[in-house]
Amino acid sequence: MNFEGISAIVFVVLVSAFLFFRRKKIKIEKVLYPAVYFILYRTKLGIKLMDRIAQKCRKTWHYFNYFSIGLGFLGMAAICFLLLHNLYSIFFIPGAVSGVGLVLPFKVKGAFFVPFFYWIIAILVIATVHESFHGIIARYYNIKLKSSGFAFLAILAPIIPAAFVEPDEKTLFKRPVKQQLAVFSAGATSNIILGAVFLLIILFVVQPLTSSMFQGQVSVAEVTKGAPADLAGLKVDETLVFVDDVMINSSDDFINVMANKTPGSNIQIKTDSKNYAVTLAKNPKNESKSYIGISILQKSVPTEAAKQKYGGFIPAAILWLTGLFFFLYVLNLGIGLFNLVPVGPIDGGRMLNIALKKYFKKNGAKIFKFVSILFLLVIIINIAMSFIK
Repeated sequence: MNFEGISAIVFVVLVSAFLFFRRKKIKIEKVLYPAVYFILYRTKLGIKLMDRIAQKCRKTWHYFNYFSIGLGFLGMAAICFLLLHNLYSIFFIPGAVSGVGLVLPFKVKGAFFVPFFYWIIAILVIATVHESFHGIIARYYNIKLKSSGFAFLAILAPIIPAAFVEPDEKTLFKRPVKQQLAVFSAGATSNIILGAVFLLIILFVVQPLTSSMFQGQVSVAEVTKGAPADLAGLKVDETLVFVDDVMINSSDDFINVMANKTPGSNIQIKTDSKNYAVTLAKNPKNESKSYIGISILQKSVPTEAAKQKYGGFIPAAILWLTGLFFFLYVLNLGIGLFNLVPVGPIDGGRMLNIALKKYFKKNGAKIFKFVSILFLLVIIINIAMSFIK
């Protein structure tokens, strides 16, 4: 087991110990207890700061709320379309795989893998920003915050950390529809905006500064047993240097050169350790295309010039921060949008429920129940198919 795997186990053990010693202050929300449940640890942490922020720049918050509500419903429409399109693709488009899955700090089929330290930092940033904006907008409308704190999704043991802010819902649901929508949409909006900020940092700061410091490197991530690459002796973790006379600096280089090869072709592969002669086979999914039987992984490595100028630590630190910014961009955007799915108690569900009851009165609750159940099933099928296909 690598260092990150050990760190993940240590994290779960420490969190479990903390919650055990603080058990008198926690509340358990049972889902499929004791297999799946939520642990809530209530505090007053950050409430005074949220109140101060809400009272400053009130005109800015006024316009932010209109923007947040509009973006919330647009995001809801976008994520609903993406979920339905993904469902259609995995059933009716050959070779399509599910684009929906759990975000986990360990590798498992069907999950989106994020290395542990990236995962824990990103989750804490996302949850803190998300819940803080719920609290700020609630205080902007002078709605009392009963508590704030930490939460954990437990699958037998506490695994996935989160945060929460608890407005006084009796007061909140007596307020005008616009105020309720603004409070519920604020969290997802803050994540989407933060994701866009990290994307801009990557595009206009990180990439220009690092383009000359790093070069692409493509390595063999997996070799299928009995495939042409396996029969030729190609090994996992070897770095691809040439395929025939084409230098491989990126995954696109490899994909493009292999696209022009036909079944039965003989190719020469040079890696960082050996030369291989490989006879390509027919692709099991499309016999007109060639098949080599490897999966590849592209990564960035410091150039020799960068190593000589900066040593080993600075390029490694910059590369690590670049990876962190990437995951903060992807996860803020993805989790922000996912929170807008019109299902049950999550932000999107609450927004749609409020809007439907406002405009459809008694029928609004029936419409919301149908939509909520529909998209809950869509999500479950999408996630289940990510483990199957």
